[in-house]
Amino acid sequence: MVQIFKMKKILIIGGGGYVGAELTNSLISKGYDVSVFDLFIYGENVFNSSKLKKIKGDVREITKFENIFQNIDCVIHLACISNDPSYDLDPELGKSINYSCFEPLIKISKDNGVKKFIYASSSSVYGIKNTPDVKENESLEPLTDYSKFKVLCEEVCHKYRDSSFKTIILRPATVCGFSGRQRLDLVVNILTNLAYHNRHIKVFGGDQLRPNIHIKDMVRSYIHVIESDFDFEKENIFNVGYNNFKVIDIAEKVKNVIGDDVTIERVPTNDNRSYHVSSEKIKKVLNFQNEFNLDDAISDLKNAFSSKVLKDSLENKIYFNIKMMQSIKLK
Repeated sequence: MVQIFKMKKILIIGGGGYVGAELTNSLISKGYDVSVFDLFIYGENVFNSSKLKKIKGDVREITKFENIFQNIDCVIHLACISNDPSYDLDPELGKSINYSCFEPLIKISKDNGVKKFIYASSSSVYGIKNTPDVKENESLEPLTDYSKFKVLCEEVCHKYRDSSFKTIILRPATVCGFSGRQRLDLVVNILTNLAYHNRHIKVFGGDQLRPNIHIKDMVRSYIHVIESDFDFEKENIFNVGYNNFKVIDIAEKVKNVIGDDVTIERVPTNDNRSYHVSSEKIKKVLNFQNEFNLDDAISDLKNAFSSKVLKDSLENKIYFNIKMMQSIKLK
């Protein structure tokens, strides 16, 4: 059966990252015409197809690359300095990449006839809430500059959206699992790495809630939005997560998968912030269903460690964003 594409040509800004690499490979395997714009600071060997169009460039100079937007049906914007520690290394650099260049980017997309623009925001935009499951209509109270600029970019999306230019905002939970461009500085991945190699996990606090999503489901959510016939006129913001687990429960799941010999040590902490979001809306409105869970993510990482796909995973800077940012000294 030949698949008929309504959105054939896809441009991924930041497609060389943790999620972007897996999304790119998945789209190509489905027959999409994919272009990736990225600095490729983690290398270009994360892709498994020669059909991919790779454009090396800095998102802050996106106006010099307007030609790459011609005939593009959908833009997915993933590029940013991700996580607070990496952002805090150089706040001005963080602002220039995560916010200042965003409006020119979205304007170029609209001016060139792009039909869908999907923005990767963050579930951190809500800040700390007492609500059991935070929904998309909750007030936004970001606690860090990283999250504040996510909110400001969302506002730009609202400013430019209309019936012919649909802007869709996804607010992902913390992604976990194996990727060709691996990150090991995210909660589930951190604990799995330590458990596998040290047979010991240190949990600070443990009662804090954390929303998570398997990377394969995160990729599936982007593709689901690309392929959806939903008009996104009235509803264009969606949380994307799996479940909200206590950190200590995540540690127990890791132990169950990695081995009973893994020990867990709980250490008191003053940071008892909890984040918890509801992903019911994307299920009900877009009929998106998760297919993978935390055990799957942990098992995938375990297999990658045991097969030596991920080498020197406790020390190699390529797996840790803040170490890479320190080493490349991007300006």
